[in-house]
Amino acid sequence: MNKIKLEVLGLTYSQTQNNAYALILKESEGRRRLPIIIGGFEAQSIAIQIEKIKYSRPLTHDLFKNLATSFSITISEVIIYRLDEGVFYSHLICSGNDTSIKLDARTSDAVSIALRFGCPIYTYEEIMQTAAIDNESETMFDQPDEDEHIDPPKEEPSLLSKYTDEELDTLLSLALEDEDYEQASLIRDEINRRKTH
Repeated sequence: MNKIKLEVLGLTYSQTQNNAYALILKESEGRRRLPIIIGGFEAQSIAIQIEKIKYSRPLTHDLFKNLATSFSITISEVIIYRLDEGVFYSHLICSGNDTSIKLDARTSDAVSIALRFGCPIYTYEEIMQTAAIDNESETMFDQPDEDEHIDPPKEEPSLLSKYTDEELDTLLSLALEDEDYEQASLIRDEINRRKTH
């Protein structure tokens, strides 16, 4: 079965469940997005790593990485291998001391760990066909209320180019205050793109 590589696009507040977030994964070579509902603590751990926020003491996933690294264990990849009744199941592929093993993990934990190890995240076409959303179709993630004003449009990050650097900084601050991590990641990417050009 061919694996499909995924990238972490960001987080957004879940519109279907209270006190939950949607982790948005995007296929690397395509336009489909895979939303996964996760809890607030798990979302915080992922957001902290995405934004490169440093804490004086290690959080749980940082502790896991420190422990694994201390014993020369690395995570080579994460595979979201099953979807059953709305629950995603994942494996951590661990290697060390000439041995490779597969560990079962909650998908939110697996993604948080993958971000810390910088390892790839994969899934299978069957799961994408079942749960992914086509980026071009209308979804719960891109249907604002009639009176809602979005600055800038979330689904067209290229439109961010019309804003000045100062305006982008303001928009980024507002997105983070609203805990709109998906929007914040798009703005951050535009800021980083300008710095490299």
